[in-house]
Amino acid sequence: MNNANPTPNLAVELAKERNRAAQERTLMAWIRTSLSLISFGFGLDRIVTILRDGLSVNQTPLWLSRILGLSFVALGTFAMLYAAMDHRRQLQRIQRDDLMYVSRRSPSFLVSIVLTVLGVLAFLGILLNPLLGGI
Repeated sequence: MNNANPTPNLAVELAKERNRAAQERTLMAWIRTSLSLISFGFGLDRIVTILRDGLSVNQTPLWLSRILGLSFVALGTFAMLYAAMDHRRQLQRIQRDDLMYVSRRSPSFLVSIVLTVLGVLAFLGILLNPLLGGI
C-alpha cells in the first residue's frame, strides 16, 4: 500500500471547497463595503471643494467635512487592505488543514469602531458649528 499519496476524503475536500467559496464571498463583500466608503468619502470631498470654491467668504465651516471625507477614503482603503490580508490568511489555513476555531480580530468590528468615532466627530462638528459662529 502506498502511503505517500493517500486517497483524499471526499467529504473533507468538499468542506474545504465550501469554506474557500465562503471566503471568496466574504472578500467580495469587503470589496463592496470598501468601495462604498471610498466613493462616499471622495464624493463628500468633491462636494466640499465645490462649495468652498463657490463661497466668497474667508471663513468656511467646511474643514470638518473635508477631513470627514478624507477619513472615509482612508477607512475604506485600510479596510480593503486588512480584508485582503485576512482572506489570504484564511485560505492558507484551509490549505494546510488548520481549521480549528481560533478567535481573531474581526475586520467588521474594527471598521464599526472607526465609523462610530467618525460619526461622533461629525455629530459634534455639526452640533458645535453654529455655536462657534461657523468657524
